[in-house]
Amino acid sequence: MSEHQPTIFDKILAFLDIGPLADGHTLVIPKERKAHLHQLSDESAAAVGRVLPRLCRAVMRATGATDYNVLQNNGAAAHQVVMHVHFHIIPKFGDEGLGVHWPARKLADADARDLLARMRQALDTDGK
Repeated sequence: MSEHQPTIFDKILAFLDIGPLADGHTLVIPKERKAHLHQLSDESAAAVGRVLPRLCRAVMRATGATDYNVLQNNGAAAHQVVMHVHFHIIPKFGDEGLGVHWPARKLADADARDLLARMRQALDTDGK
């Protein structure tokens, strides 16, 4: 009797988007049912991290794309429609693919230092 050797695909599903922005638009989802990325277990998050580069390479080879976006939204205000963690791999061909509006602003040094201190504190207490 042969034993099943676990693979990264035991924790992940990948499939073509039914409403693609470009040929090869692929969805990558963890099998763990969580709505937001921060809710995923470390194990599921690591599986996603291990498979994303590999799937990006496969999409590029299959489509001939040299550029692509990886998109992941959390919450309705952040444009999440399906409330299950999922990543989009979206090839970019000229105007085809994801269009992005990026309203960048300035961050004052004092504000950055304060924000970093609060983030470090949150990381120190994460999981405690």
